[in-house]
Amino acid sequence: MDQQQAFEQFLETHKQLILKVAGTYCGDPELRKDLIQDIILQLWKSFPSYNQAYALSTWMYRIALNVSISSLRKESTRKKTYEGLHQQGDLLYYQDPHMEERLQLLYQHMEELKPMEKAMLILYLDSRQHTEIAEILGMTASNVSTKIHRIKTLLKSKVKP
Repeated sequence: MDQQQAFEQFLETHKQLILKVAGTYCGDPELRKDLIQDIILQLWKSFPSYNQAYALSTWMYRIALNVSISSLRKESTRKKTYEGLHQQGDLLYYQDPHMEERLQLLYQHMEELKPMEKAMLILYLDSRQHTEIAEILGMTASNVSTKIHRIKTLLKSKVKP
């Protein structure tokens, strides 16, 4: 199997991770497509130098989150306001209207988080260990633990009746 075939297989296997990260950082469907392309391009450029000492998902999250955060920063310098993730629900369809409502509420509150806080929350919700989150984001595990606790406390305070 050549490098291009290996990369295509890799993308097919892990496309949900890319869609999840891009969807969280970009609410506009057209801009989201561009972000997904940017992430895939950066993954392609980095693919030959992938260090197998790290989990593939860790490496992939790190690249996807860095590209997304960088894109968000570039966009915010062009626009002083950030469009939220109100259209995020279009990517996901749930049969349970209560779950859809709760998901929309979560995305609404995620709009208020800083880019790194969003990254931590995505990884936390994806059941990543604090050590892996720290490795992906270049932080200490204790710092991740503290920040996740603060994010959870903030979100709980916003959803209480």
